[in-house]
Amino acid sequence: MTSDGAEHANEQARKIAEGLEYASGFGNEHSSEALPGALPQGRNSPQRAPLGLYAEQLSGSAFTEPRAHNRRTWLYRIRPSAAHPPFTRTDNGAIRTAPFTETVPDPNRLRWNPLPDPAPGTDWLAGLWTLGGNGDATQRTGMAVHLYHANAPMERVFSDADGELLIVPERGGLLLRTELGVLAARPGEVALIPRGVRFRVELLDDTARGYVCENYGRPFQLPDLGPIGANGLANPRDFRAPVAAYEDAEGEIEVVNKFCGNLWTATYHHSPLDVVAWHGNHVPYVYDLRTFNVLGTISYDHPDPSIFTVLTSPSDTPGLAGVDFVVFAPRWLVGEDTFRPPYFHRNVMSEYMGLIEGAYDAKAEGFVPGGGSLHNMMSAHGPDRETFDKASAAELKPQKVDDGLAFMFETRWPVTATAQAANADHLQRGYDDVWQGLERHFRP
Repeated sequence: MTSDGAEHANEQARKIAEGLEYASGFGNEHSSEALPGALPQGRNSPQRAPLGLYAEQLSGSAFTEPRAHNRRTWLYRIRPSAAHPPFTRTDNGAIRTAPFTETVPDPNRLRWNPLPDPAPGTDWLAGLWTLGGNGDATQRTGMAVHLYHANAPMERVFSDADGELLIVPERGGLLLRTELGVLAARPGEVALIPRGVRFRVELLDDTARGYVCENYGRPFQLPDLGPIGANGLANPRDFRAPVAAYEDAEGEIEVVNKFCGNLWTATYHHSPLDVVAWHGNHVPYVYDLRTFNVLGTISYDHPDPSIFTVLTSPSDTPGLAGVDFVVFAPRWLVGEDTFRPPYFHRNVMSEYMGLIEGAYDAKAEGFVPGGGSLHNMMSAHGPDRETFDKASAAELKPQKVDDGLAFMFETRWPVTATAQAANADHLQRGYDDVWQGLERHFRP
C-alpha cells in the first residue's frame, strides 16, 4: 500500500471510529443484529436461520464449565467458518510462544526502551514482537508479553487459538474490526480480544505502538471485591462491547491463525468477518483506563498494588492469578507519615511494567512511554535514588498524581525473556545503576 493509500485508509478508519456505538457491561449476555430479523428468537439453531444465514457457536470455555465461567457466543453468518481451504505454515516473524526455552529465566532486573520505528509497510501483525512469558500455550497455562509497532493497516485477518489478547495502545489509535463488530482503542484505553475471535487492525494515526498481554489461561474477569464491597475498581458498565457489523465481501483474503505457537495461513474467497447477528458473552471489549475507580489509603501506608487490579485471570489457587492486569491511574495521595511512592520490595509474583504516558512515580528517569521493565520473582526493586530522596523529604500535603499512566502485567511464574529481547539493542544496559547511591543513613 502506498503512503497516500495508507493515509486514506487511516482517514476512513477515523471516520468509522467517530461514529461507533457500543453495548455496555462486562460479562453480560449481549445480543446484536446488523439487520432487523437476523437474530433468531426462541432458539439458537433453528432449522433455517433467518435471512439465509448459518448458525454457529463459538465456545471460549468447555461446555460443562460452571455457568458463571462459561463463555460462548452464537454467530449468524453469511458463510460458516468451516468453509475454508487448508491452512499451511507461515513464518512466525518476531512472535514467540510458551514454553520459552531460548534462554534461561534471569533473576536480574531488566528494562527496555521502546521498540525502534518499524520498516515501511509494517502492519500490526507483522509488528508484533515477543518480549517473553511463561507457562505452556498447549496446556493453556501462563502468558506472554508482546510489544507492537505498525505504520500500515492490516489487509489480512488474524485469530489467536492460543489465548486472549489484551491490547494496550501507547502511541496511535487502533480500529479493530472483529467478527462481532468494530472497536476503537486509543492510548489510555485497552481492548480485549477473546480467544479465537477473528479480527483485523487498522490505524487511526500514521503510526501505532503499544503492548499486548497474551493470556493462555482462564479468561480475564473482574476481580472479586471482598471487603471493598459492591463498588470500586473497574466498573462493569464501563466496558464497551461492539454491536454487529458485517462484511459481505467476495475475493481473496489472507486469514492467519496462531495455533500452538505457530502461524498458519489460508486464502479465503470471502471475508470471514461476515457475522450479521450474534448473542452471547464471549465478546471483545474496549475499556477506558481513566474510568478506573482508584481506592487507596486515607490514613497511612501505601496499599498493595493488587488494589489497582483491572482484570484477573484466576488459577486453581484462590487469590493466585495466572496474570493480573494492574493500572496506576490518576489518584490522590494523602497518607500521613507515609513514604508515598511504591515501597522497596521483593515479590513472589513477577512483574512486567509499561508506561502509556507521562512518568511513573517510582522512577524519575529511564522509564519512558513505550518502554518497560521486568522484575522477576524475588528480585529486589523499588524507587530509584532520586525518587527516594525527593519522597523522603517531601511535604506531606494532599498530592494529585495525574501526570502519568502506567500499568503492570503481574504473573505467578517467572517471565523468561526471548533471545531477541535478551539481546535487543533497546535493552538498557546498566539498569542496576538507578539504585546506586542509596546512601547509608543508619545512626545507631
